[in-house]
Amino acid sequence: MSTIRPTTVEVETSLRLVAPDATALPVRASLRYDPADPYAVHVLFHAESAGGEAVSWSFARELLVTGLDEPAGIGDVRVWPWATPRGDFVALALSSPDGNALFEVPRSVLVRFLRRTYVVVPRGRESEHLDVDTAVNRLLAGR
Repeated sequence: MSTIRPTTVEVETSLRLVAPDATALPVRASLRYDPADPYAVHVLFHAESAGGEAVSWSFARELLVTGLDEPAGIGDVRVWPWATPRGDFVALALSSPDGNALFEVPRSVLVRFLRRTYVVVPRGRESEHLDVDTAVNRLLAGR
């Protein structure tokens, strides 16, 4: 007897990279949720050139949920509501040793994405989908 594995949720969207002078550039990205990693969401930034590799950032799904309505996160990933004359967005600030980036994400896109993730793994039930043995093996293999 086989078990049915929940489906990965992936949404293609366009974010806006906010430059220091307040201009904004469109950036192709994907929001991804894999029930095998039930606490995390992944944002993949697609390279403009055909041969370029996507850049991926992973962080807690709960961080996005909280950031819809109030500032959330410290350190490398911060999220907060961001209202503009063009509508409601969510600010996604990413920091690394290589630099910082601020993105505008359409709030409606995040809400739809998060709703789809809750169909796959309901909020508060993530631990039921966590494969602890696989996670431990991955950690030990990375030594």
